[in-house]
Amino acid sequence: MDLLVIGGGGREHAVIKKLKQSPRAGTIYCAPGNGGIAADATCVPLKATDVDGVLRFAQEHKIEFVVVTPDDPLALGMVDVLEAAGIKAFGPHQAAAAIESSKVFSKNLMQKYNIPTADYAVFDTPAAALSAITAKGSYPAVIKADGLALGKGVVIAQDVDEARAALHSIMEDKIFGASGNRVVVEEFLTGPEVSVLAFTDGKTICPMVSSKDHKRALDGDRGPNTGGMGTISPNPYYTDAIAAQCMETIFQPTVRAMNAEGRPFKGCLYFGLMLTPDGPKVIEYNARFGDPETQVVLPRLQSDLLEIMEAVADERLADMTICWDDRAAACVVAASGGYPGKYGTGKAITGIAAAETHPDVTVYHAGTRLADGVLATAGGRVLGVTALGDTLSQALDAAYAALGDIHFDGMQYRTDIGR
Repeated sequence: MDLLVIGGGGREHAVIKKLKQSPRAGTIYCAPGNGGIAADATCVPLKATDVDGVLRFAQEHKIEFVVVTPDDPLALGMVDVLEAAGIKAFGPHQAAAAIESSKVFSKNLMQKYNIPTADYAVFDTPAAALSAITAKGSYPAVIKADGLALGKGVVIAQDVDEARAALHSIMEDKIFGASGNRVVVEEFLTGPEVSVLAFTDGKTICPMVSSKDHKRALDGDRGPNTGGMGTISPNPYYTDAIAAQCMETIFQPTVRAMNAEGRPFKGCLYFGLMLTPDGPKVIEYNARFGDPETQVVLPRLQSDLLEIMEAVADERLADMTICWDDRAAACVVAASGGYPGKYGTGKAITGIAAAETHPDVTVYHAGTRLADGVLATAGGRVLGVTALGDTLSQALDAAYAALGDIHFDGMQYRTDIGR
């Protein structure tokens, strides 16, 4: 089968490398791809959000299966358009993608169907939101833009001044555009965070192995929030007992709730969880594979990813047996200097071939480009260096040893992932 993967980051690189292992995978295209993905797939100069362009390309090249990984094209209804034209795709329909594209929708869904989450209120003016926050007087206060915001639409305000500034930037300066027309203000939850990705065909749900993301830019969980600076799998806090509890109180109820709302969810459903003193609660849903969680979860997948994705599309996931590697995985992100603020691009990258000579190490490209045979930086998060190991400690040591071979001007990374 000739395949088309939509997106151009580290997550897509991990998906493509796993799809390549399927004996049934023919030519793999990626739109738009990046400098590293070009070694594993044929890159196509189409924006991930170009729904009409993607449809045209798929028809002209007789693509048999499209994997839509980023949030934006899912929210735009790319899967709906492809399926209407008779092209199979992996990913939720537009109506189901609302579980991520609208925080207001997802919070109301959880409240209606008694799925455990933080207490919240919805506001469409900054004055009303600030008034409610000050009346409560409880800090930190969590403020979330309603719509998609590149994973950066959440502010944890420590006092009234930070709350006022956050509401001003989101709702008045519109730093996230129309995504900030409404905000959700939530209670602040405490406890270990867990990411669980799950395959679901709208009837059956198959959770993948757990992971833990490190969102803050600097060691010691300091600095601004980022798209993710590193991940580990499995998550040491996520026990079998907690997994069983999540299946009963969160995972299956979410699938049932979406069906009850007439929005059956088919694809990869991401659960961002907090293990609070009152039990597991949902912080957020994503309608797709997480990034960089995918870079530690898929390396542990032993089953054929293409067959699983087809089973999801055909609603026969119940027939699948999905097997996982017992080893631990760790991913450390190498980012451009200054990320997540202003950063330069075009810095030459060296040492990736040397890094990949380490056993069980893979370097995933997130923000790279290839120009005249030279690999250079092209984004904030540049590379994800992933290693497998018999223990988490071994996986981390291997990832950091491999990262030591890689160089580009201004490279920054956390030294305490998984510690």
